[in-house]
Amino acid sequence: MNAAPVGIIGEITDVNKVMSAAEQIRDAGYRQWDIHTPYPVHGLDKAMGVKRSILTYISFVGMVGGLSTALGLQWWTGAFDYILNIGGKGFFNWQFSMPIDFELSILGTAIFTVVGLFGLCRIPTWYNRYQDDDSFKKATDDVFVITIDAEDDRFSAEGTQDLLKRLGAQNVHLVTNHA
Repeated sequence: MNAAPVGIIGEITDVNKVMSAAEQIRDAGYRQWDIHTPYPVHGLDKAMGVKRSILTYISFVGMVGGLSTALGLQWWTGAFDYILNIGGKGFFNWQFSMPIDFELSILGTAIFTVVGLFGLCRIPTWYNRYQDDDSFKKATDDVFVITIDAEDDRFSAEGTQDLLKRLGAQNVHLVTNHA
């Protein structure tokens, strides 16, 4: 059986070392890597070079879609399809449609946000390639775990392990997939 490399994994227990390591890994040019933490760490995304999410734009499209649907439906039914003169009002007045416009805007935003979040996070993902590694399991308890994937252009088994050791990681080892 040939063992294909999945990546390199290393453990760090100090949050300050994790922040420094993230900046140095980012500056070294690695692109396919992650840090798994037992609790949220403020500023870690910036240190890793993670770009801003497009989720706000997806939500905005949902809001515009919901508002357009509300206005279009009200215009179609009131001014075109089922014309009724009620109290001398115009066939389509946007002032009276505000509650419906608001509600459908919120509904569109909510639906697009949830669907967009699931898509961006690749939910459902039923596994992680590192999930069977003992070091990776420690990330849910008290250890910060750095993983650098073998698909990264800068990856080399020896060089990447040396980098993590220089950054203060312990228990640095190669994770393989026994296929």
